[in-house]
Amino acid sequence: MPDVPSILIVDDEPVARSRLRELLADLAPDFPHRIVGEAPNAPEALSQIEVSHPQIVLLDIQMPGMTGIELARHISARAQSDPPRPMPLIIFATAHDEFAVDAFEVRAIDYLLKPVRADRLRQALERALTRIPLEQAHAIDQLARATNTRRRHLSVHERGRVILVPLEQVVYLKAELKYITVRSKEREYLIEESLTSLEEEFGDRFVRIHRNALVARPSIAGFERVTPGGEAEGGDPYWQVVLRDIPERLPVSRRQWSTVKNLVA
Repeated sequence: MPDVPSILIVDDEPVARSRLRELLADLAPDFPHRIVGEAPNAPEALSQIEVSHPQIVLLDIQMPGMTGIELARHISARAQSDPPRPMPLIIFATAHDEFAVDAFEVRAIDYLLKPVRADRLRQALERALTRIPLEQAHAIDQLARATNTRRRHLSVHERGRVILVPLEQVVYLKAELKYITVRSKEREYLIEESLTSLEEEFGDRFVRIHRNALVARPSIAGFERVTPGGEAEGGDPYWQVVLRDIPERLPVSRRQWSTVKNLVA
């Protein structure tokens, strides 16, 4: 028997999740599927996506802490890891119609208004089924890049759980081998994303100081000139960033010095 599509339900309201389960059970004879889990919030959804790799996500938009749109951006970021990870298709199920235009413009699979009707859910699932082989990566990537809502957190997968690190707490991002070190005031985290894509997404907050490092503009306290081995050794001097709240110093490349030197008055 061929494999059937796997579905994850994400909604902060238990009644809404129960309703979707009931509808899916009614549709099972005509649309065989597997429900791989439920999630009441975005962090739990990210954890389950990492483990169960659903092909379809039935997603609410208005959820506390992180909206469905922002969750979609985190899902999109998984495609930029090395190697890229499987991308689920998203069907929005929400009580709010004001996001519909954005959803269709970025080629979301469908946009269902609550209370969700069985016939509309079946149509959405059938549409997703035809597009899984061809467009599951493209659809969510378009959603992440085209929407004017961007991420407010970075998601860190650590010991089987997801930690959300608020962007305002990030001091710098540094590429090291296949990982990005995310440095906050308190500690370091590791994520698997592209430094270039992070720069494109958060260029108004972070500035590139080196080919392998981005620094949060508010975290720059100043710059200091360093001569390797001391003046007597005659090494080539260079500039490094003095950071607020942490004692680390990061070198500024010659290429980037002209860009960053005027950041501190």
